[in-house]
Amino acid sequence: MNSEMIQFSDGETTYEGYLAKSATGSGPGIIVLQEWWGLVPHIKDVADRFANAGYTALAPDLYGGQTANDPDEAATLMQALHIGETEKLLAHAISALLANSATQGEKVGVVGFCMGGQLSLFAACCNPIIRACVDFYGIHPNVQPALRDLNGPVLGIFAEDDAYAGPKQVAALTEELTLLGKQHEFITYPGTKHAFFNDVRPAYNKEAAEDAWNRVLAFFAENLR
Repeated sequence: MNSEMIQFSDGETTYEGYLAKSATGSGPGIIVLQEWWGLVPHIKDVADRFANAGYTALAPDLYGGQTANDPDEAATLMQALHIGETEKLLAHAISALLANSATQGEKVGVVGFCMGGQLSLFAACCNPIIRACVDFYGIHPNVQPALRDLNGPVLGIFAEDDAYAGPKQVAALTEELTLLGKQHEFITYPGTKHAFFNDVRPAYNKEAAEDAWNRVLAFFAENLR
């Protein structure tokens, strides 16, 4: 696997991220956004999985090297995230991904989980070059994406039993995207809990996670290739 931590800069601030280059030599670019735990091994593994599927994936480190092991730590890091600075970081991550020789084409996809799910919508609304967005049960109390600015379809993956992104939140998002005329498809997996895709967490649901992964790959293949 051709993967490594890289640095990218805006001339003043240096950022880091985990870059996984396409196993085929080059492929469309995908930004992978972390859960509230930080840039932990699970997120790096997701980037590697995209590389194995023929994409070049970059998971930017949104916490500047910090990670959390328990929910209280994670909540503190998430609440401390400066949204304006995060917007700049995401823009530079996209530029770094597109500039890499292993990235093919001029369209980028974004996928995020939990906190990163909401940030994936945020990134897609702020960056017109993002043409496909996947939101895994996205939450963040301080992030309100300007959904009217979306330039591509949204795939939403949700859990049936989710205290954070439950049926009411999903219905509200569906209604807003429909009113705005934005293409979207939402799937809610019965019998699952928040973070069911994360295979190192108690909520992991193998059957639902595998089905969701196949849907994500089909979605990106349709919209990025």
